[in-house]
Amino acid sequence: MSDVLLADQPVSIRAESSLADPDTCKFIVSRSLHPGGPFFFGNKERAVGSPLGEQLFALPGVANLLIADSVVTVCKEPAASWSGLKADIGMAIRTQLRTGVPAILEMPVGNRTQGRSDAELATAVQELLDKEVNRSIANHGGKISIVEVRQGKLSITMSGGCQGCASSQVTLRQGFEVMLKRVAPEIEEVIDVTDHAAGKQPFYPRHKEPL
Repeated sequence: MSDVLLADQPVSIRAESSLADPDTCKFIVSRSLHPGGPFFFGNKERAVGSPLGEQLFALPGVANLLIADSVVTVCKEPAASWSGLKADIGMAIRTQLRTGVPAILEMPVGNRTQGRSDAELATAVQELLDKEVNRSIANHGGKISIVEVRQGKLSITMSGGCQGCASSQVTLRQGFEVMLKRVAPEIEEVIDVTDHAAGKQPFYPRHKEPL
């Protein structure tokens, strides 16, 4: 079965509470979030630049995360309640899968991030696209390309399955931009110059999934 068809299928998530620790719960997803691992995030600072980690730590009460392939283990703060939090975690996981980009950014961050030229920033962004982003969204027929980097602004186009896709802005804003902060924090704005009206084959259909 092709990846495009897999993208059309609803995502199921099963929550399994820990009997040993009431503050821990596993979320078992029907599709892989990120191969390999496990990847542990002890706090929100450690998750900066990794899209799923940032989304989950944005939820009140999340203390730490362990992500391994299709399983997300969440440990909450003792004062927090699972009521409502489990549904919010499930929504964050589904949103991440819709972006089509990696849930975790493995590419190391360069030590020198200040004072880089536009050409050096373009090189760093291209490396991110080649190693992390386009490799994932290519499975759905999509691609992000650099048009220009100038004075802290990055102009891009989205082609293939991303052009005209209903979820293209989710891919861009909640996926690519989150990862971009980690490798090129000097870039303050991302401008999408794609003619989305010309797109004919979106890789995600316009449908709602049950929460």
